[in-house]
Order: sequence, then C-alpha cells, then structure tokens
Amino acid sequence: MKKNGYFAAVKKGFKPKYYFNYALVSFALILFIALEMSGILKRSYANLLTQIGFSIILAVSLNLVVGFLGELSLGHAGFMCIGAYIGTWFSQLLAPVIASFAIRLILAMLVGGICAALFGILVGIPALRLKGDYLAIVTLAFGEIVRNIFKNLPWFGKSYGMPTETYGTKLFIIALLAVLFTLFVIQNLMRSKHGRAITAIRDSEIAAKSMGVNVTFYKILAFSVAAFFAGIAGVIYGAYTTPILYSFFSFNYSIEILVMVVLGGMGSITGSIVSATLLTLINFLLTANLSGDMAALKYMIYALILIGMVIYNNAPALKKYRDRFSLSILFSRIRERFVRTTPATVKDDAAAWDRVPTKILSDEILSTDLQLTTSAPDKPDKPKGDK
Repeated sequence: MKKNGYFAAVKKGFKPKYYFNYALVSFALILFIALEMSGILKRSYANLLTQIGFSIILAVSLNLVVGFLGELSLGHAGFMCIGAYIGTWFSQLLAPVIASFAIRLILAMLVGGICAALFGILVGIPALRLKGDYLAIVTLAFGEIVRNIFKNLPWFGKSYGMPTETYGTKLFIIALLAVLFTLFVIQNLMRSKHGRAITAIRDSEIAAKSMGVNVTFYKILAFSVAAFFAGIAGVIYGAYTTPILYSFFSFNYSIEILVMVVLGGMGSITGSIVSATLLTLINFLLTANLSGDMAALKYMIYALILIGMVIYNNAPALKKYRDRFSLSILFSRIRERFVRTTPATVKDDAAAWDRVPTKILSDEILSTDLQLTTSAPDKPDKPKGDK
C-alpha cells in the first residue's frame, strides 16, 4: 500500500511542462552527438551549436533578473567578460598539472562562474538599491569599466587579446550540458519558495516587504546567480575562440542578450531558449551569406527582422494569428488527439454536490416562517391585561 501510495503521489505531482525544456535540449544533444559521431555534422554547424549553447545560458540567466525579478540590467556582458578572462587564465595555469582539457574546462567554468558571482554581489549591494533607468546606467557603466580594465592588464594580453586553447568541434557537447545544468538550477529555483519571493518583489516590492520578504537578500541572490551563469558562458566562449578580445563584450552585446529575453517573453524560460536559438541562427546565416560590401547590410537586415518579430509578438491586430500558431495551443491539440479522457479516468470532483453536506440540492424546497410583531425583537409583547 505504501509503495502504491508513493507512486501515486509521484504521478500526481508530475507535470510534463516542467520537463519540456530538459527534453528539448536533451533531444538536440543526443541528435547532434549521433550526427557528429557519424561524421555528418560539419565543423561550421558544430561551432554554431556552441554559440547557441552559451547564448541560451546568457538569455536564461538574464531572464532571472529582467523577467522574474523585474530589474533592468545592461551589464550582463561584463560578467561574461570576467568569466571568460579569469576562467581561461585559470585553465592555462592548470595545464602543467592536469593534462585533460575537458577537466580543466569544467574547473575553469566553476572558477569563472564564482568570480563573476562575487562581482555580482559587490555590484549588487549598492546598485540594486536603485531602480529603473538608474540601475540600467550603473550596470552599463560596470560592463564598460570591466572590459576596459581587462584591456589594460598585461596578464590578459592587453588590447591584443588573450591567446587561448580551443576545445574543438566537440565543445558543443559541454555547452549543451551546461545549458541543462543552467535550466536545472534556475527552473528549480523559480519553483521554490525563494522563486516565489523573487516574483513577489517584481509584482509589488512594498507588498513583499510587508509580508516579511527580505527584498535586498533576494535581489542580490538573483543578481549573483545570473552573474554566475554568465561567467560560465564566458568560459565556454573562451574555449570556443582565440584570442579573447575585450571588444566582444561591448554594450551592444548586452543589448543583444536583452533582446533575446524580450523577444522570448519576460519570465519565460522556454521563450528565452527559442529566441536565443533563432537570433544566433539569424546572425550566423547573415554573416555567412553577406560578405564584402554587402556585409554592411547585415545589421540593417538584422534590425528589420527584430522589428518584425516585435510587431508580431505585440500587435493587437495579430493576436488571432498568435493564438492560432501558439505552441501551447498546438500542444493542447496534440494532447486532445492522443490522450482521450474516459469516465473511468476522470477523478471525482471534491466539490461535488453529493460530497459537500453544507450545500443544498437543487430539488429541495426552501421555506421561511415570517411573524409580524409590533415590538422590538429583544422584548416580548406584554399581555393585553397588563397596565
């Protein structure tokens, strides 16, 4: 009985939507590993998968701050810069001790993420007391200061860039595994009581304070977790390209990450995954097909595509088309087609009429006795013989 009760509880708590992102990324990982082992996957597409991997990590982690916490941050590329330089430098220090580049890369991801998270805490303590445009300006300044510091440090190659050891075409496997780890941490965080506290701050900071939520703690928590995963994405980028140039972590790249979050939907992790994939793919196709004098058209076409996507996602006149081609509606139709409900599978309603004794059946007759009195209800009438 206990065993059956345990499995019934697990089945009752199981919700497929919670595991959709894991299934999506795992399917892509298994598929492309099979293509790579068979020799079908080209080097350019393997590099594209690596770019998609760290772009998803950046978009999902920034969504924690912008979408779930409701604070505007424009310095996410700065945290990525910290992870890229420090993590890669640490990996090079371990080269005489640890021969395996994969092990050094994993340790470098941990070190780069922790260093970025520490800087996230240091910046978050004073900066998160600000709101709106002021917070955006402070985080923007932080990102620009960080990349200019690394530009002038001799240990990191100054403006010439930092030479790195690239992992090769199989780096996309580590990148997608890092995506799964990012989803595991952030999705479970947002489904916990801490995630509910973070979203409560977004909805109403005053109401969250009145309910006893430590607003400063949860703001710094969200900011540091997002910075940690941005540092991991930076280490993956450091193993992807050589040399690491400070110019890559510019304000424009922070805006590009923010665009991924906005297009995917504020607070939607699945949307961040899809938008990061699409925008990275668009950039790849435009760069590959536009060369020479036509390369100047890349940013114009990219901007037009973004404008079209924003109009499609927000225009009231296109709402019926969005509803018709929505993924949630598509999945509900597939579920209705393949998962049919029968009277045997439908559970009894806990609020049914025959199960709640306080409710009155529809065929009962209600009656009320009315008495006309001339005196107050709390004083009985006196007999006529009394004076």
